[in-house]
Amino acid sequence: MAEEGFRRRPRRDEAPAPPWVPKTEIGQKVASGEIGSLDQIYAMGKMPLELEIVDKLLPGLREEVLGVETTQRTTDCGRKISFRAIVAIGDGIGYVGIGAGKSAEVRPAIASAIKDAKRHLIKVNLGCGSWECLCGGKHTVPVKLVGRGGSVRVTIQPGPRGLGIAGNETVRKVLELAGVKDVWTFSKGRTRSVYNMACAVVDALDLLNHMKTRTEW
Repeated sequence: MAEEGFRRRPRRDEAPAPPWVPKTEIGQKVASGEIGSLDQIYAMGKMPLELEIVDKLLPGLREEVLGVETTQRTTDCGRKISFRAIVAIGDGIGYVGIGAGKSAEVRPAIASAIKDAKRHLIKVNLGCGSWECLCGGKHTVPVKLVGRGGSVRVTIQPGPRGLGIAGNETVRKVLELAGVKDVWTFSKGRTRSVYNMACAVVDALDLLNHMKTRTEW
């Protein structure tokens, strides 16, 4: 029986993080309050190179583990097993990212995947492009989108309000984190690949950052 006053030694990943010391010009502006959103950084044609920038500007990010797979490789000492985690992150109102991480244990693999997802965060320009709705809100995508990830091809079409997300589990989780509420989706290829499916969805949503919709003309 443990003695009174005994405290469990904290894990290494549970220890409090040291205070953030910005190393880049963008990081210094974010820490000083000169930059208050990721939109300002993207408008400057730059990317947040420090993970702390994302943590400060998007404190409401949610994480979703899409899958954890085991990989094996043969060495001189025998077979070595490692874990590969696929994670999606998003704030539910216009930002989403996909990341992958590998480690000898599941927990560090997920932590590595979260960091990778923060490095590949994109903005999603929502709208209402469904001819059945035309409400002018931001509950779906403004135009039809087609994205690719490996052999997977995903098509996303605007849907009327109240439809929901018509797609498989991976597509639904990624779109929900991005803030999309009503869409039709169609997929082709090796859809059992969770990573390729998630990347295809993000690739389709990223097309909105390279085009102007009718409301922006």
